[in-house]
Amino acid sequence: MAFQNGRRPLLVACIVAGDPDFPESIRIARMLVAAGADMLELVMPFSDPVADGPVIQQAGLRALSAGMNTDRLFELVREVRGETEIPLVIMTYANIVIQRGIEKFYHDAARAGADGVVVADVPLEEAAPFCDAARIAEIDPILFVSQTTSPDRLEMILEVAGGFVYLVAAMGVTGVREGIAPDTISCIQNLKERTALPVVPGFGISTPEQVQICAEAGADGVIIGSAIIRLIGEHSGYPAAREKEIRTLVRELKAGAGTS
Repeated sequence: MAFQNGRRPLLVACIVAGDPDFPESIRIARMLVAAGADMLELVMPFSDPVADGPVIQQAGLRALSAGMNTDRLFELVREVRGETEIPLVIMTYANIVIQRGIEKFYHDAARAGADGVVVADVPLEEAAPFCDAARIAEIDPILFVSQTTSPDRLEMILEVAGGFVYLVAAMGVTGVREGIAPDTISCIQNLKERTALPVVPGFGISTPEQVQICAEAGADGVIIGSAIIRLIGEHSGYPAAREKEIRTLVRELKAGAGTS
């Protein structure tokens, strides 16, 4: 993945696939790449998104109402992959993967051009079929860890994870937070000592100051979702204003990371 280029931390821009509709979602993905995002995380909208806060839930409803489905997710990945070499990661839920067939989902994701898949609601105890299918398809099975993950459980997760370690930087669902908890900083530092995999915090990171704190703690990347997705919702019907606001946000976040 892009972590091998030596720059730290990478900016991972997260959007909901198909939000506000399929053509606009492609345009937004292209714009994020052009604005300097180092990686894209594409969230497949789901009717019961237990890991997502209100901003991403609303985006998911917009996308589903506009006709988003799994076939169109892979079509979106293909469209974006045809124009950029930056890593593309899919975040989804177990029911969506199982409905398609676990091996088929990962095969289709890889063929479309995805580099990794995150399944938000699959615990370690049930992750083996998903991780096995990912490796057969030659893409990365990306797993979550958090501040509450026990040392023994963390060791088991690190043994099977691929791509990068997705650190839940704030307890609860996705959404903008006011600061970075000290426990998150300690967790980043602990993970850096325990694994060679890149460590990438997400959930609640939205400002240049928060990005800088994560960078100073040793994070290899930062995932920004709700802050970007909120702008998409706020500027519905005004694409020029939306693009200006998102480009400005990306520029400020990269300045916080020291990679602008």
